[in-house]
Amino acid sequence: MIKVKLTYDDDQLVAFQMTGHADAGPYGQDIVCAAASVLAINTVNCLERIAGVHPQVTADTTNGGLMKVTVNGPLPEKAATIMAVFDQGIRDVAQSYRNHIQIMQS
Repeated sequence: MIKVKLTYDDDQLVAFQMTGHADAGPYGQDIVCAAASVLAINTVNCLERIAGVHPQVTADTTNGGLMKVTVNGPLPEKAATIMAVFDQGIRDVAQSYRNHIQIMQS
């Protein structure tokens, strides 16, 4: 199961951490893993390319899967919107695939 921890500051998503594997299909054909990965990687790319924000990113694909993304300081409007889009997207995936992805908040 993929576990996603969402961290908020003043109702804005400022960090997320994803760990584990969805195990919803064979390697390379797991649509839940693909959806979560695309959302996370696209969020980092958009923060950098569109919002001009360079988040702190930690990744480890070999030891159980880990991606942690943190945006430091106050979020510019574009960055806040990008993080909100990730928030909604990952919640939609979790709602559709409850047995493979779990959301936690802090």
